[in-house]
Amino acid sequence: MIRLLQWLRPADELQRIFLLFVLLLIGGGALIPLADSPLTLLPAVAVLGVAVLAIEWRLIYYLFLLVLAFSREISIGGGFSMDMPSEPLMLLLLGSVAVTLILQPDALPRREVLHPLVILLGLGYIWAGATTLFSVDTLKSVKFLLAKTWYIGPFLFGTLLLLRNRAMVWRISGLYVTGVCVTVVYSLVRHATRGFTFDSINWSVEPFYFNHVTYATVLALLLPYTIYGARAAQQRIGRWAWSGAAALLFMGLLVTYTRASLLSVPIAGLYYFVLRYRLTRLVLLGTVVGALSAVLYFVHENNYMLYAPDFEKTVFNGKNFSKHLEATYKLEDMSGMERVYRWVAAARMIDDKPLTGSGPSTFYPEYKRYTVWSFHTYVSDNPERSTTHNYFLLLLAEQGIPGFVLFALVLAAALLLCERLYHQSARPENRHIVLAASLSLVIIIFHLFLNELIEVDKIGSFFFIALAILIRMQTWLSGEIVNGETVSGE
Repeated sequence: MIRLLQWLRPADELQRIFLLFVLLLIGGGALIPLADSPLTLLPAVAVLGVAVLAIEWRLIYYLFLLVLAFSREISIGGGFSMDMPSEPLMLLLLGSVAVTLILQPDALPRREVLHPLVILLGLGYIWAGATTLFSVDTLKSVKFLLAKTWYIGPFLFGTLLLLRNRAMVWRISGLYVTGVCVTVVYSLVRHATRGFTFDSINWSVEPFYFNHVTYATVLALLLPYTIYGARAAQQRIGRWAWSGAAALLFMGLLVTYTRASLLSVPIAGLYYFVLRYRLTRLVLLGTVVGALSAVLYFVHENNYMLYAPDFEKTVFNGKNFSKHLEATYKLEDMSGMERVYRWVAAARMIDDKPLTGSGPSTFYPEYKRYTVWSFHTYVSDNPERSTTHNYFLLLLAEQGIPGFVLFALVLAAALLLCERLYHQSARPENRHIVLAASLSLVIIIFHLFLNELIEVDKIGSFFFIALAILIRMQTWLSGEIVNGETVSGE
């Protein structure tokens, strides 16, 4: 009898779930005659659903990546919106990842759970929660925290759970590239009907992208994956597919007329040499010195007022991209000077609440109390309710100096990790992955100076995926055990 009980005793988490399912199924079935309803089987169905999410949730992850390019923002009332179908899938993924980590607490190596990038992201999340207590709009700040949860959970921890081998990196990026390429063909065809004009680009990317900036950023951040995916492919058809995708993305990027995205590609190319010659620390130091010098200059005797635009001359040259570029360096471009208008407001918000800020996701409309009329433009009414167009200033204004410092440390640690992994990767299959994730990350970071994109599903997801890839590459190169498998380093 004792031996029989020992044999029936569940040996692992999956067997425990199965036993619970069987017991609930039997119990629910027995209660059907008494309750005169099949609803007594619902607990068993719920347990089965949890088991499926815990075991096969990677299918949801793959589905998310495939449909992400087609996701659209839909208003859900009360001033809130939801990206469909991406955000519901992200919620499912969050639940799946949570269940997996609860049932299999050793699924991730301790080294990855306590990785400096994970710790810094966690501290940033905790600080965002602390600033919510002082928020000027608590409801918006709480929604921000919830949204942050379903970015970090699925795309940092979920990706780490999925990455069992190097081929998974190309599968993950390939699924997203496939969907994006479909939208590029769609947008190019629509754009062609209007002669690829500058003022019709926003129309051509509808309804899949909010504007041409999001569209161009997605194309730019995926370029490194397509380029190094082609190099990593073992078969000719794979190389052709990746190379064709790279050509299509680049062609689509050229006709977006998006200055930041077009510039981000050569910036990523330059960063390759930064990695190669171990110049990351020097670049980071130069960035800090440059930023502090600029702040000191602009605040000294209110020098920033010298750059106030001429309201009548600050226009949008929507019909002519050459004039648009010319107006940019003459400080007469409306979109550029509207950024300055909001940057000045953000700086004044920082001065008012340097420690806690106004609270996560509260820049609009709070910033309007801090604007300087000399910098206003024709679009300062801001019907789109957009924010600073600079993620770093946004963090400073909404989460104070501590929130900004923690995020800056995440970026610095990630870039230093990129350099270290590059030089640890002697084998091409490792170096291709490191370069794809690193250069894509650099492209995203560059865009943050002119836009706030970490909370955009089409971009923020791959920001955390890139961090997860770098963390897992460090584990692979150290030859540790991941998901029960031994992986060798160099």
